[in-house]
Amino acid sequence: MKHTELDQLKRPLRDLRISVTDRCNFRCRYCMPEEIFGSNYPFLQNDKILSFDEIEKLSRMFVNLGVKKLRITGGEPLLRKNLPELIERLNKIEGVEDIGLTTNGSLLKKFSCDLFKAGLTRVTVSLDSLDEESFASLNGNRGKVKTVLEGIQAASDAGMEVKVNMVVQKGKNEQDIIPMAKYFKERNHILRFIEYMDVGNVNGWRLNEVVSKKEILNTIHNVLPLEPIEANYPGEVATRYRYLNSNQEVGIISSVTETFCSSCTRARISAEGKFYTCLFATQGYDLRELIRSRNSDKEITDKISSIWQNRLDRYSEGRSNQTKTHSKKIEMSHIGG
Repeated sequence: MKHTELDQLKRPLRDLRISVTDRCNFRCRYCMPEEIFGSNYPFLQNDKILSFDEIEKLSRMFVNLGVKKLRITGGEPLLRKNLPELIERLNKIEGVEDIGLTTNGSLLKKFSCDLFKAGLTRVTVSLDSLDEESFASLNGNRGKVKTVLEGIQAASDAGMEVKVNMVVQKGKNEQDIIPMAKYFKERNHILRFIEYMDVGNVNGWRLNEVVSKKEILNTIHNVLPLEPIEANYPGEVATRYRYLNSNQEVGIISSVTETFCSSCTRARISAEGKFYTCLFATQGYDLRELIRSRNSDKEITDKISSIWQNRLDRYSEGRSNQTKTHSKKIEMSHIGG
């Protein structure tokens, strides 16, 4: 029996983000800096990562508690072997209204057709610059803009809706805001600019490196005039704008300067099966252990329900000027943002 689960602030459980691997072939500074995630970094062994059977089982439980949207993340999710098989299985769960995938795009050209055939209709591609030199600097010299753009085109050609996410960092890539806006406007893909966030513990985040929503908006508006448009649905994280005299839109995700904790409906399962109720959480709940200890579906569902009902997370609303050093937050590579 499906029902709506509410937390302490009356926020429903609607979205579930599932990390399928903690590995990535890029080394982006704000997520997996090379000096931390080097050749000797102890990534999770296969037996520590949730199997497809376990992911499907947990997804069904979350859907019974009100989840309607699933998003597959990583690490880089396309490094997970046979990922289209998982998409196909999740797509058959009654009550799932939407499945998305977040990727760096480097392997998207190879897998686009198989993903679409499996039922994936939406993909979000992370791309922080169109300039090859800047892009290489941002991703640890692990990828090419050309490869990512080819992946975006392949996904679009296969029949998927493509959105592009750009994390904007002061002194790194704010000069790329307008080139990115123009490029994706011309190609009819929605571009979303993301304020640089203090996810995890290793990216060296500082408030003075954040390019604010207001700054991003003014930069675009001065060249390509914008007008605000309504949100697509309650709890949408991006503030939406339309280029004047067009049907093309752009979004800004402002979790630092204009928080949206009050409407957050997202839960996250990490690559090793821990349940997190906030992107900035310091504590996870081990669902892998519950499943592998042969607890009944009802026992596991009741545990998930209890965790969500007690949820009080509002990290971004209380963020200090610098990341709190006393709290060890989950790394983005484990939950995919």
